[in-house]
Amino acid sequence: MLGSRVVNGHVNALLASRLDRAAELAGASGAVAVVVSGRGEAAAMADYLRDLGVETIIEEPHATSTNENLENAHALLPDTRRWTVVTSDFHAWRTYLWAWHLGIPITVVTAPTPLSVRTQMFLRECLALPHSALRVLWRKIVG
Repeated sequence: MLGSRVVNGHVNALLASRLDRAAELAGASGAVAVVVSGRGEAAAMADYLRDLGVETIIEEPHATSTNENLENAHALLPDTRRWTVVTSDFHAWRTYLWAWHLGIPITVVTAPTPLSVRTQMFLRECLALPHSALRVLWRKIVG
């Protein structure tokens, strides 16, 4: 579960959409655990999922970006062969990009972006995706 902004310990509509999707998926698949990731977000995410009946939750409270979400979650459970990553529909391509770069095999499951923030998020992603692509390219060249 990739994080998103939490305000005063409360999950916003965007993150609630992701969490609702993760809870559906966890229930349907019999997932062993759900990893929630994000600095200042993981605890609120875990509380929300518990309220939805998800029992086994691992909190990763340090990540501040998509790549850190993936890296830190993978470090917690390094023997996981393939991750199912839940994120918003607009964010899927950037998630795939970072997972590819990090060598973490993933399947992305998307949650719908609430109409109230859809335009804003898709416009933001128009900048964030090329920025991440350049960061990945830079890491490939330098590293």
